[in-house]
Amino acid sequence: MIDRAGLAEFLRRRREALQPEDVGLPRGQRRRTSGLRREEVAALCHMSTDYYSRLERERGPRPSEQMIAAMAQGLHLSRNERDHLFRLAGHQPPTRAADSDYVSPGMLRIFDRLTDDTPAEIVTELGETLRQTPLGVALVGDLSRFTGPSRSIGYRWFTDPAARALHPPEDHEFYSRMYVSGLRGVLTRRGPESKAARLAELLNAESAQFRVLWNEHEVGIVPREVKRYLHPAVGLLELNCQILQDSAQSNSLLVYTAVPGSESYEKLQLLSAVGVTSSV
Repeated sequence: MIDRAGLAEFLRRRREALQPEDVGLPRGQRRRTSGLRREEVAALCHMSTDYYSRLERERGPRPSEQMIAAMAQGLHLSRNERDHLFRLAGHQPPTRAADSDYVSPGMLRIFDRLTDDTPAEIVTELGETLRQTPLGVALVGDLSRFTGPSRSIGYRWFTDPAARALHPPEDHEFYSRMYVSGLRGVLTRRGPESKAARLAELLNAESAQFRVLWNEHEVGIVPREVKRYLHPAVGLLELNCQILQDSAQSNSLLVYTAVPGSESYEKLQLLSAVGVTSSV
């Protein structure tokens, strides 16, 4: 059963404890609020201000598990705080599995401090995008919109031609081998009952190319330091990819940069300035 008073108080206290700079927001002038404003938290949680405000006022419908998870991320809650929030809303907390979508507050703080001209994303070990910077969306499209198996870039690579359109054709063979190798590595770590095992089963049934590569048992193929992207508006970009791994949560922060003065650098600046969004 939902504890409306406890939920409202906990949300209010966590909101007041956060400062704009903690979540990558400008402080601005004439700020009288002790912490974040309700509308700022609502935006971070991807919900309406009215919906969030009603929760703090002990009103509105019982929030779903998806809404609670979004609030836990938006408020940068620790695992224990997240679990407490779930219980206040009358839900069982998610299992603390290695393949969960939870992002630690520390990783979120790093992500929030990335500048507007930096494409970056946080992904799970199966290549499911959890967060993207605005320029990351402009570069490759909103990858967090996918649901089900399609959340994984490796699954989309073998089942959705649009995923391959992001890269030059001469790079496709390498990506195919890399995604298969990566999935096999995750399956080995997580076991036959894991999400990785279910994904491999689906791909074996749906993709002839995947079946061929899967039977080769390649492992250890890692991403190249320089990734090449084909953008519909600015053309080919060559970007360095730096990866920060959070081994405790099994997700990674990927940050893309271009060599200053290069053609790709100029294209990335143009993409940032005009706010072009990929159609992928």
